[in-house]
Order: sequence, then structure tokens, then C-alpha cells
Amino acid sequence: MPIRQLPDILINQIAAGEVVERPASVVKELVENALDAGARRVDIDLEEGGVRLIRIRDDGLGIAADELPLAVSRHATSKIASLDDLEAVSTLGFRGEALPSIASVSRFSLASRREQDEHGTVLHVEGGKLGELAPKPHQRGTTVEVRELFYNVPARRKFLRAERTELGHIEEWLRSLALARPDVELRVSHNGRPTRRYKGGEDLDALERLGETLGEEFARQGLRVEHSGAGMRLHGWIAQPSYSRASADQQYVYVNGRSVRDRNIAHAVKMAYQDVLFHGRQPAYVLFLELDPTRVDVNVHPAKHEVRFRDSRLVHDFVYRTLQDALAETRAGMTPQPGVAAPGAADPAARYAAGAGLSAPSGGYAAAPTSWQMPTRQSPLGLNVADAPAAYGALYAAPAANAGAADPGWASGYAGTPMAMPADSEDGVPPLGYALAQLHGIYILSQCTEGLIVVDMHAAHERIGYEKLKSAHDGMGLKSQPLLVPMTMAVSEREAEVAEREAQTLASLGFDINRSGPQSLHVRSVPALLADADPEGLLRDVLADLREHGQSRRVAAARDELLATMACHGAVRANRRLTLPEMNALLREMEITERSGQCNHGRPTWTRFSLAEMDRWFLRGR
Repeated sequence: MPIRQLPDILINQIAAGEVVERPASVVKELVENALDAGARRVDIDLEEGGVRLIRIRDDGLGIAADELPLAVSRHATSKIASLDDLEAVSTLGFRGEALPSIASVSRFSLASRREQDEHGTVLHVEGGKLGELAPKPHQRGTTVEVRELFYNVPARRKFLRAERTELGHIEEWLRSLALARPDVELRVSHNGRPTRRYKGGEDLDALERLGETLGEEFARQGLRVEHSGAGMRLHGWIAQPSYSRASADQQYVYVNGRSVRDRNIAHAVKMAYQDVLFHGRQPAYVLFLELDPTRVDVNVHPAKHEVRFRDSRLVHDFVYRTLQDALAETRAGMTPQPGVAAPGAADPAARYAAGAGLSAPSGGYAAAPTSWQMPTRQSPLGLNVADAPAAYGALYAAPAANAGAADPGWASGYAGTPMAMPADSEDGVPPLGYALAQLHGIYILSQCTEGLIVVDMHAAHERIGYEKLKSAHDGMGLKSQPLLVPMTMAVSEREAEVAEREAQTLASLGFDINRSGPQSLHVRSVPALLADADPEGLLRDVLADLREHGQSRRVAAARDELLATMACHGAVRANRRLTLPEMNALLREMEITERSGQCNHGRPTWTRFSLAEMDRWFLRGR
């Protein structure tokens, strides 16, 4: 078959195969055009899940009448004019493919009026064939109607799902948009009935928009993140580890205001949550990354779902360190303040350049209290205890003679004069309160200002020990252990290239490696703490991470797994009777230990029951 030039209609229909996947794709392209035109209100009318009708009306700047035919021409746009514009594009749309692609597979009309025009103008397009311009009454702004999507491409129409499914995809994209643009009002109707309204305005509270899109529970559990450094800014909300999901249905990432799916950022978030999330659960977050548009390429996907960063390693480390530091502040007893971000840390660029990673502020938690005196005597559990700190008042009055022994029941510390309850003062009572007793040798019961605290003593002690072990090893660094007999590894050529290029990085992880051939490595030393593990398998995983993400936490993760096992074995076991001083010492250590809200396996270590909640149990006040 000879080479021939394809007709314009077929070209547009091929482009539609890339841009227009389903009705939600059409809504996305048209609403983004409305936002680029400065709209502050967008109405979305749908019929049959968008298959029969999609009508988008906006109050934006509008389009000149003589430019309407050009608007539905291929690669015609008002948003870029040169390569420099493309490399620094800041608008949501810019490729000039959306309208002609949509118009080629639907019965399409475009009506618009600018502020200075006497009347509006409409242009009809039938299967890619342009009609004549005609006057039409119209308010300022633009209306786009897309009827009978894929009517002339029956093979594509067969792949569309049920009405409810297609509507669900549209609603999910609008939810994502609403999170990013609280300044814009969105009104949605389906089959003639209003279904959703997102209020908009410059004064709209961001937490209010967060609640109406993802639910009040996310708004309550969300930790505000706000950090700038290395020429980037990361802000938004991450949910506490206790608010985890079975699926990744509440994970939203925006780069310069554009909703994207980026494996690099997703991996950084996953690594930040690695130490605090229960197995199989997914974190929830809404994150906005802002950086110079010239440092990110948005022109790598026809539907603009993906981006490419000039320095993906820096972006990965910036996101990871910011969220890791925020999650480190999820100490037991701390009350989240989702509407307030903690002050930022120093610019992390210098730390990154030095190989130490990035620093970030806390994720909206109140600062850890420092006014309570830590007792000094060591208990058999390795906790700091004191006989009777004055701050505890009469709580320890007349302790039992054998209070330090593992006496049965709740006898520890209870003999003699009945104990007085601690003063119910926010200034005088620590976040986790004062211990009252053990329950079944498993839980610590504690009275706090708000009500009752219940602590899983094994899980809490496990986290405390784990964080101490990590701190100790972090202080020493990752030591190398020379192999008695150096190991030769057969690898792929790409793996060998990565190992050669990242030799310094591998050395910092404890590996002494050099390339011994096109597809072989010579390994002389491995991380000392992991020498008895599978160093070859670990090295292959590290090389895979370095190739895909530019860095790897495999060694640190393997080390942490070993330390977690050690902490678990060293933690206090069920049915171990603790004295009241030991219980209180455990509570105080929880309050100053990072990530103490969860154990090493992601299980919660504590919970709080308010007085109001307990009053409801017993119908008090009714």
C-alpha cells in the first residue's frame, strides 16, 4: 500500500482515541478549558452518564465569533506560541487537540460571547464537519454541547460501561477538581436532576471543601502539611495512620495545580508511611507540589495525566522527607490541628546536596510538651521511673509495700489510703494523663483531662524500643562488613550500568562494589547488620530502585525490619504486672517518642474515650 496523507477527520478520530477515553475525559478537557478562560462558575449537565449529553457552561472570558472555527481546528490554541511557552506552560490545556478530537466523534456545538460582543455566536459540528456560524443569545462565557458520544465510532461505544459507572468516573474527576479549586463553584445535574454542588469563592474555607469532597472524618483526621525548600513547595493534607483505607481511593496529587498520577511521588509517600501503616492498608492524602514550570514537563501524555520532573530524585526526597517528618510528629496523646501548619524548617537544599536528605516541619501537631520532669530511676522494663513524682499529687499516696513486684490483680500501688484523682487541668495533666490500673494484664487505663485513655502496653513499648534502636543505629551510620570471599554477581547490562553510576550511593548504603564486566559485579562488602540476610537479593532490589526512582530505602527498610523484630522481642509482654510508676513512665515516654501512635506493625497503641462519649453509654443527662 502506498504512503498517503490521512484525511483530517480520520486524524482527529485517531487523536480522539488518545484524548477521549470515556465521557469523563470529555468533561475533564472541557472544564479545564473553562478554568483556563477564567471561569468562576461551571455548570455540568449530563444525560445517561454523559453518553447522550455533556453540556459545559462557564462564565469565563468567551471566544471571539470569528475564532470559533479555529477553536475546533487541530493544534489551534491561544495558550502557547513558541517552544519556550511549551517548556513553561502553566495552563491546564495547551495541546489544541481536545475540541477537534471530541467534535470528530460526537454531535458537537460551541457557543460563546465575550463581554464586548453584542450577542453570542454558535457553531455546530457534525462528526467533524463544520457548519455555519449563527447568532445566538448567550451570556458572557462559553457553552459546549457534546451529544451522542461515539455515535459514528460504534466500536468505541461498545467499550463504554453502564450509565452509573460512567457517571461515577465523572463524579470522581470533579471531586479531584473541587479539591484543587475551592475558588470555583461547580454545579452538576444528571438526567435533569441536580446531583452535586460544590460551593466556590475566594473566602471558601479549605477545610470545608475538604469535608464536602472526602468527608468530615478525613477533615478531622487530616494533618496539615506546609513546607518550602529547594525551590519547591509542598502543602495539603495527609491523613493520620489510624485513618487508613483498604484501597487507594483517597490519594490526590497535584503538580502546579494539575491533577496527575506520578509513580515517583506515590513511591515517596508510600515510603514515608512505611513505618506506621498496617499491612495491606493505603494512606489517604491531598498534596499540592509547586515548582518552577521549567523543571517539570507536562507534555508527556496525550491526556496530560502524567508529568516528568527534571530532577526526579530531588522531588522524591523532598516529598519523602517532608511527609516522614510530619508523620514522626504523630505522637500518642497529641491532638491534630488540621487547619494549622507548623512553621517551616530551614531550606533543605544544602542538606540534600550533602546527602543528608531534606527536612520538613511537623504535620500540624502541637509541639511536644517539655514541662514535665522525666523520672530518673530505671525499671526492669528499661523505662525511667520515680517513686512518687510530686507532680502526680496524691496519685501515688501510700503505695503498696511490694509495688515493684509482679503482684496479682490490680493490687500494685493500691494498698493503704485511697488514691486521689489528678487535678483536671489542661496545664497540669499530660496528654496521656495519669495511670489508674492495668486491665487483664494487657491494657493501661489512664485518666486524662478529656476522659479515659486506654493503652496497649506491648504495642506502645515496642514502638519506644524500636525508635531508640533506630536512633542508635542512625548515629553510628551503616557499617560495612567485608566478605571473606568476594562475591561475583551476574546482572543485566542495565543493572551493571546503574551500579557503576551509583557507586558512591551504594557505598553509603554499605556495599563496596565495582563493575567487573559488561554483565557482572564484584561485591567486596555488604551492610554489616544485614550480612546474614540475602545480600544478593537485597542488592538487586536496591539497583532496581535506583534505576526507577534515583534512590533506594531497601537497606534502611531491611535494617528497620530487623530492629523491629528486636524491639518486639524486647517489649513488655501481656500479663506482665506493672507498677503505677512504670505505667506512668511508659505514658511519658510515649508522649515524647516519634510515631508512638502506632506500633511497628501499624497497629494503634492508644485510644481516647471522652467523658461526653462515656456519658452517652450510660444515658447521663437524658
